[in-house]
Amino acid sequence: MAEFEELIDAHYQALYRFAYSLAKNPDAAADLVQQTFCIWAQKGHQLKERNKAKTWLFTTLYREHLAIARRSRRFVDSSADEVEYQLPTHQDDNARTLDGKRAIALLSELDETFRAPLTLFYIQQHSYKEIAEILEVPMGTIMSRISRGKKQLRQKMLTVPSDTINNVIELNPNKAESHG
Repeated sequence: MAEFEELIDAHYQALYRFAYSLAKNPDAAADLVQQTFCIWAQKGHQLKERNKAKTWLFTTLYREHLAIARRSRRFVDSSADEVEYQLPTHQDDNARTLDGKRAIALLSELDETFRAPLTLFYIQQHSYKEIAEILEVPMGTIMSRISRGKKQLRQKMLTVPSDTINNVIELNPNKAESHG
């Protein structure tokens, strides 16, 4: 039980941020993380190399997200506009912080093919190899998706007016500043 609590303490925040970047909804993100830890409680004992628990958790969370997305495409109840969750903006005078927040907001508009690798690399600070394992995609594909995703994000930064983004959340400003 203590090992399980340590695992939650060590990885909850990072898993939640990743889940939020995928689900774009705080409640759905929390549900994804909770489901991931429930699966760990059921199947985590099968993992022989405990140092791979972090990768296992991220992979499981991503698979759960994909399963939910597949189900939701089959059973659409309402439009996304009707259920979109708006978070208050956090104003900051620092232009760099604003650009970072704007980039994170625009990141959520990218296709998941590019959003997931970019989030795992820049926000969660995983290596290409870890991302390839989490998403179960070859490392070359990950590198290509990150490159193309950055290009798309750069293009959005140039074309989307900054005043149109109003649902920005602050993920972790200390990590955002370290990537300059």
